[in-house]
Amino acid sequence: MKSLRLQYPWQKLERGQGFFIPCLDPDPIKEEGLHQAIRLRILNAKVKVGIKDGRYGVMMYLPRP
Repeated sequence: MKSLRLQYPWQKLERGQGFFIPCLDPDPIKEEGLHQAIRLRILNAKVKVGIKDGRYGVMMYLPRP
């Protein structure tokens, strides 16, 4: 089975902004998202797993200064 390749909008974010990816298995999403951030030289990316608008998933964001 092929895995879905997501495009994470890291380059569009400013500090204090983020994006949420609904998913049932957050570990591969977290790993892939952080790897993509590192490839883009975004070293301060953060990840939290939780519920937003009734959906379970991963919040990826750039913290405020």
